[in-house]
Amino acid sequence: MTKLKELFSDTLIYGISSVLARFIGYLLVPLHTGVFDEDQYGIISLIFAAIALFNVLFTMGMESAYIRYGKDRDEAKSLFKTLQLFLLGSSALFVIAVWLGQPLISPMIGLETGDPILWMMLGILFFDTLAIVPFAELRLVRKSISFAVIKTGNVLINLGLNFYLILWLDYGIEAVFISNLAASLLTALATWIVTIPMFMGEWNRALLTKALIFGLPFVPAGLGHVINELIDRFFLKSMEPETVEALYGSDYSADDIVGIYSACYKLAVFMLLLVQMFRMAWQPFFMRQSDEESAPRTFSQTFSLFNFAAAAIFLSVALFAEQIVSIKVPFLDFYLVDEKFWSGLGIVPVLLLAYWFQGWYVNFSAGIFISETTKRLPQITLIGAGITIVANFIMIPFLGMMGSAIATLSSYTVMAALIYYYSRNAFLVPYKLVPGLAVMLVATASYYLKPTLIGFGFPDLLTSFLLLFSGLTVTGLVTYRTVLRFK
Repeated sequence: MTKLKELFSDTLIYGISSVLARFIGYLLVPLHTGVFDEDQYGIISLIFAAIALFNVLFTMGMESAYIRYGKDRDEAKSLFKTLQLFLLGSSALFVIAVWLGQPLISPMIGLETGDPILWMMLGILFFDTLAIVPFAELRLVRKSISFAVIKTGNVLINLGLNFYLILWLDYGIEAVFISNLAASLLTALATWIVTIPMFMGEWNRALLTKALIFGLPFVPAGLGHVINELIDRFFLKSMEPETVEALYGSDYSADDIVGIYSACYKLAVFMLLLVQMFRMAWQPFFMRQSDEESAPRTFSQTFSLFNFAAAAIFLSVALFAEQIVSIKVPFLDFYLVDEKFWSGLGIVPVLLLAYWFQGWYVNFSAGIFISETTKRLPQITLIGAGITIVANFIMIPFLGMMGSAIATLSSYTVMAALIYYYSRNAFLVPYKLVPGLAVMLVATASYYLKPTLIGFGFPDLLTSFLLLFSGLTVTGLVTYRTVLRFK
């Protein structure tokens, strides 16, 4: 259990910074949804989707490669400097390529050719790319406090500039990207400063080749993940006006639906946050523990404990979604999510389940990393991406936003199953899948039981609290019995 406490400690520190950062950053949701119309919010969402897509190409899997090979501290400085110089040159080339391709790219994200927002987008990509290896170094050597301070500072700068530019200077959506660009630049500078000793290494072509062989498979894998999470916005944007009117009425456009979907999608960020902060601590942890005899048992216990945490997030957000979005932000007189976006709240439980399965995917990925069989990752994620594309294409004309949410859930479910199969063949871990599925089913059933109880006359809020308590009790007992078996 000592090793699990180490993992919990790292996850908690990363989590506090991530929770704080996300909580602070979430204040942008009421600001943006309160100030901008649905179609403008849709454009913001499309541009950030493009940033996420290009980020995979810019970084080329070098974060994962550094975590894999940077643990050899004799070569860490040379690896660090080599990857930083390589990313500096490759990112500059990507910036030029995207700028030359703007006549094709700009209309897809709602911009005019030559719009300065595109330059801001490229600046964000450039500086974010040059910060990934320094951030990976901080994670690898467990300098989680420095990591947390810089991440939190990034969000505070972004948040402050957003409020200043939008509320005081009355800027439009360009304020969102000016703020992000400034935050990215200052964050990159901060990471370089705290990792200055690592720049003392030497350029090493052999290390670069090894890193590319390991990291490049993460490019198609990363593209697959981005497609799974963000391609639905582009499908929704391409909805025919007749389809939008049939599903939502004549008052809405496709851009409005993108905005509503993206705003409600934000509630699923609580589950995504759990997955992200777990992943940050999990990857360095399982690489350190991989040679230990107790590693399979430790990894299985970790999976069971993660499931209980995910159940708690699912129940808390799904059962209280309406209460969460209707919270008034102090001093702003804005709802957490403006009322005009509430029509999309039905997608929230489905997306929470999707990210829960993504958490399974992260858990099961240990065997792939340890055995260095990363070639499986693009296969798995591209299959998931294919499911996302086909499911969106088929279901959106009939189900609209809910079709996109179901497509995301279907994709992550299949991906979790595939990586479980391949990872166990590479590194055998006795995962307790049946109790894990039981925890997920209890949490889901608790949510879908709510309308039935309300139909019998139970008050809405009381019903939510009763289901939260009972759901956590049952899932907690299942988790306790599962973890106890290893003692």
